[in-house]
Amino acid sequence: MRINCKFLIVGAGIMGLTIARELIHRGYSDIIIIEKEKNVGKHASGRSSGVLHAGIYYSTDSLKAKFCLEGNNLMTQYCIENGLEIINCGKVIVATNENEIDGIYELEKRARSSGAKVEIINEAQLAIIESKAKTTKIALYSPNTSVVNSRQIMSCLVQELLSSNKVKIIYNCRFKRTASDSEIYTSLGKIKFDFLINAAGAFADKLAHSFGVAGNVVLLPFKGTYLKLSKNKSNIVNGNIYPVPDLRNPFLGIHLTKSINGTVYIGPTAIPAFGRENYGLLDDLSFESLEFAVYNAKMFVTNDSYKSAAVSEPKKYFKRFVFEEV
Repeated sequence: MRINCKFLIVGAGIMGLTIARELIHRGYSDIIIIEKEKNVGKHASGRSSGVLHAGIYYSTDSLKAKFCLEGNNLMTQYCIENGLEIINCGKVIVATNENEIDGIYELEKRARSSGAKVEIINEAQLAIIESKAKTTKIALYSPNTSVVNSRQIMSCLVQELLSSNKVKIIYNCRFKRTASDSEIYTSLGKIKFDFLINAAGAFADKLAHSFGVAGNVVLLPFKGTYLKLSKNKSNIVNGNIYPVPDLRNPFLGIHLTKSINGTVYIGPTAIPAFGRENYGLLDDLSFESLEFAVYNAKMFVTNDSYKSAAVSEPKKYFKRFVFEEV
């Protein structure tokens, strides 16, 4: 195979698909997306809990604060326009002790600064929204948090892209190395492009490095594991119940999420992974796993917030600790 195109997008997760859609809307065509798997969304995009967040957690000067709320609105609109599943179930963030009350007010401050709709509620109001949830004096309520079906959204995007006749998706096509600044080798042959867009997910750093950019950026993989609430107990959760997170870390803590099909997920843990696709205990282990182990050890010694997470999170492999958090 030898192909020429104007835009080459590496990765057919939610980022690659939506970037292609935006290019079409801006009047471009001749777009190719390559995907190393046999279908879209086989990794992070298809493994998410489906929570559509509403701009609460992020510091005011961050891009996440700027774009999370807008992204929520746009995705909600997309689901409605295309008849896709979306449930506006809301979310409550509870304080498990007196020390976390300040955290509730900090989250309220962050949310309001980004334009998100939130409300401080008391224990009686919480009982109306989530009858089984408990808090210390106050909780934070986000009415615009929703859940969606991420795989359904990606399937809809694929249909939209292909029907435009401006996008081609090539599956089972893995990036191998650069041939030049405008050409790459793939597992199926060469592709020449005018512009390359890096949407390679857990391999985005390696793709960037191959072009000589972002050399100081290294992916540090973490993974989350979930438990499921028994089906006969799923009615005790209406939407999303979250704790006050440790804002020093990018993790939101063990929470309960009622998915689009009514299953209640408990989790996730946030534990270091030793492979970019290390979903199971021994999946995707390689020589690179040793590099990740060394990097994790360095972080453990030099970064206090990382050390705190590395000590507290792995114990959640054991159900007893997850139950205590819940």
